[in-house]
Amino acid sequence: MRRRPDWTSAHPGRFSTRPLRWAAVALALLSGTHWWSSSAALAVDADAAPAVIAPTDAKAAVESAVSAETVSTMPTPAEIAREEAAKESLERLFGGATPGGLSDLRAMQDHVRQLTGQLVRTTVGVTVGNAQGSGVIISKDGYVLTAAHVASRPNRDVLFLLSDGRKLKGKTLGLNRSLDSGLMKIDGVDDLPFAEMGKIDGMKLGQWCLATGHPGGYQEDRQAVLRLGRVQWISNDKTIVTDCTLVGGDSGGPLFDMYGRVIGINSRIASDIKANMHVPVSTFSETWDRLTKAEAWGHYPGDTPYLGVKGAPEATNAQLTEVKPGSPAEKAKLEVGDIVLKFGDKEITDFKSLIDAVQETQPKDRVKITVQRGEETKELTITMGKID
Repeated sequence: MRRRPDWTSAHPGRFSTRPLRWAAVALALLSGTHWWSSSAALAVDADAAPAVIAPTDAKAAVESAVSAETVSTMPTPAEIAREEAAKESLERLFGGATPGGLSDLRAMQDHVRQLTGQLVRTTVGVTVGNAQGSGVIISKDGYVLTAAHVASRPNRDVLFLLSDGRKLKGKTLGLNRSLDSGLMKIDGVDDLPFAEMGKIDGMKLGQWCLATGHPGGYQEDRQAVLRLGRVQWISNDKTIVTDCTLVGGDSGGPLFDMYGRVIGINSRIASDIKANMHVPVSTFSETWDRLTKAEAWGHYPGDTPYLGVKGAPEATNAQLTEVKPGSPAEKAKLEVGDIVLKFGDKEITDFKSLIDAVQETQPKDRVKITVQRGEETKELTITMGKID
């Protein structure tokens, strides 16, 4: 008698039924072809009597196999109930509840592990000049949220370092120095992974969150570093404070909620390393048009510009009524009675317009100022100071 072939290494000499079972399904799909031109018999169990599948029964056999597979993979009511309970438990935890035990901690750990790949892919290292920081991609065409102090000023060249090793070029766009929010754009892309923008409405103290970035600067042999923490304080929608420890290089990186949505941008730390400050994502939405137009405004904390003059607010011109001793104005030879006509490239019509023009400068900026002094017009150069 001819010996049966050995189909399995697990049981030498025994005829494996699994290949034939799948062969039956595969061949059934070919019903109507010459493979089924005559009746065929296939053994589906070595220990059972041969089963015969006639050509006319092929379609039914496939439907039966698929139906059985579907039924076997459908979750049971008990499994569905457990999944719903686990989901509710996570939502409670993410809202700020304290883990009740080891099962809660494991559930949070598993959830964070599932999120990690997504968060890392959207977090980028950025190099602007000699400075390094972080950012987060929030659109497939390459818009990147970061901190204003990382961007520095509009229209600077940026090198973006992605998690997959790519190095892409782009530019800095607008920035709000007062809140430390900045925008960048990667050039020539339309298929990047990106993070969804979240909301801070309804944010609670104690809410769990995740911060990523490149502490110490981007390193080729290390992905973005993730830290888990809680919201400690929310300051008038201008600052979010968490205990996600930040260090140099993390600036500009994202703060995520526990669903992977961006709720803030890493900004700075206080004297206590447990007080880490983030820019709320809402400020980016509110100033999006200015940011995309590469406008820059405001001042970093402690960097308010100082000229050192006074004038009459109700006057119809910007005549100086006082020049502070030792001020940048005095050092530039401005005098009481001078009427300021132009400050930088701004036409000055009254004292308020002079104040507005000064507010657009930064400490150490050198600004040309045109004044009328008696019958003469003079042009002077001022180096801006800052308020101590």
